[in-house]
Amino acid sequence: MQRYSGFGLFKHALSHHENWQRMWRNPVPKPVYDVVIVGGGGHGLATAYYLAREFGVKNVAVVEKGWLGGGNTARNTTIVRSNYLWDESAALYEHGMKLWESLSQDLNYNVMYSARGVYNLCHTLQDMRDAERRVSANWLNGVDGELLDAGQVAEEIPYLDCGKHTRYPVMGATIQRRGGVARHDAVAWGYARAADAQGVDLIQNTEVIGFRKQGDTVIGVETTRGFIGARRVGVVTAGNSGHMARLAGFRLPLESHPLQALVSEPIKPIIDSVIMSNAVHGYISQSDKGDLVIGAGIDGYNGYGQRGSYGTIEHTLQAIVEMFPVLSRVRMNRQWGGIVDTTPDACPIIAKTPVKNLFFNCGWGTGGFKATPGSGHVFAASLAKGEMHPIAKPFSIERFHTGALIDEHGAAAVAH
Repeated sequence: MQRYSGFGLFKHALSHHENWQRMWRNPVPKPVYDVVIVGGGGHGLATAYYLAREFGVKNVAVVEKGWLGGGNTARNTTIVRSNYLWDESAALYEHGMKLWESLSQDLNYNVMYSARGVYNLCHTLQDMRDAERRVSANWLNGVDGELLDAGQVAEEIPYLDCGKHTRYPVMGATIQRRGGVARHDAVAWGYARAADAQGVDLIQNTEVIGFRKQGDTVIGVETTRGFIGARRVGVVTAGNSGHMARLAGFRLPLESHPLQALVSEPIKPIIDSVIMSNAVHGYISQSDKGDLVIGAGIDGYNGYGQRGSYGTIEHTLQAIVEMFPVLSRVRMNRQWGGIVDTTPDACPIIAKTPVKNLFFNCGWGTGGFKATPGSGHVFAASLAKGEMHPIAKPFSIERFHTGALIDEHGAAAVAH
């Protein structure tokens, strides 16, 4: 361990870290790229990284209107799981889960992935039937899952009130033990550093304000720093995807909603897993610092505000305290909101668009963080080849015309 003298400590105290090595470059945009990624969150950065490393497309730019990872990537509750009901969703999220398990080694950056287990509580007989169905479907798709009875839940989650006369009686739960959490900032930073090392240009504080087309084909993006040419453009802008589609001249079946979360003051470790309840739209985990991380469902109204409504937080905390009475006197430290774009079937859109060479990756709703590696990988493959990756094909825009929806409202009913 490096030791400092008194003078050394004084010198570093006055330093503004001018000589620290930057994690990535701050390049001037080139006139044209093979691929331009619009959106510098986790999905966009992952796409750029896999394009360069896996598919050899290194003339890539990520264009971000703010700073890297400053949107929904920095405004979520970091839960990772893959126990979705339908085959198409299970394939997509399990693809991501397998990448999560070796992501720190792959990026040479600790993303703090912790497979602590994710519980979904069951409060009614119908919850139990749905849970049994989902666990069975998971096993058929090679995804791990277990169905627990009330006694097992009480044994594994000691501070959860599993009494018979509680407001939300616990009848059982599902658990995916490979599920857990990761550090959201570290995911963005790890992908950014690794993409930069592959030669990707990360262009911050540059807003895309339009798309330049030649006939029905996109040829680049108009930005606040001028035109940037591109042979293909991938848009990964989360809650602003509907706005970006309008700039390109078409509409998407998306609604944008505020999504809220909050953290408590630090307390001693009492929760070593992620506990979710679809019935009350609440979930809780505990960070390594001791904060309780609590999430709610989306606000009912459409909007681009990142503040959210007090009523949603109040409802969620009432439910959390009912389930964990021991937490009733814990003080909340801070609250935040993100903007999520939701589709009619609670599944993403990963697809070509009516504009040739323009691809969109959006509509992840409340579950985008967990999909970061899988989403980036299949989107990168699609952009590299000009054809959708087999895992992405079911998530086309056309499904809203043909009726081939993938209804994941049950497995995605609580925001996470």
